[in-house]
Amino acid sequence: MAKGYWIGRVDVNSDEGYKPYVVANGPIFRKWGGRFVVRGGKFTTVEGASRTRNVVIEFPDYETAIACYNSPEYQANIKVRQPHSIADLIVIEGYDGPQPSDG
Repeated sequence: MAKGYWIGRVDVNSDEGYKPYVVANGPIFRKWGGRFVVRGGKFTTVEGASRTRNVVIEFPDYETAIACYNSPEYQANIKVRQPHSIADLIVIEGYDGPQPSDG
């Protein structure tokens, strides 16, 4: 079964105001089996527009990723984040099919 992912791009306008959102996410993501694959880090925008922070969170499957986003806990935490940032977030199903071959 394919994993589910959140892919987020964020511009934070108040680090201090954003911190409570980050702290509250830990227990929420643990509850739904989420784990960080990308959390900040060095990046280069090679095409299109970007934001200053990037995150990829992996969940056991797409349905769980959607359920985490829609959970009362995360919906409440969005309200903590919104005054202090602008975010683009998608929930996407991973890919379990054939991969390009080397030959």
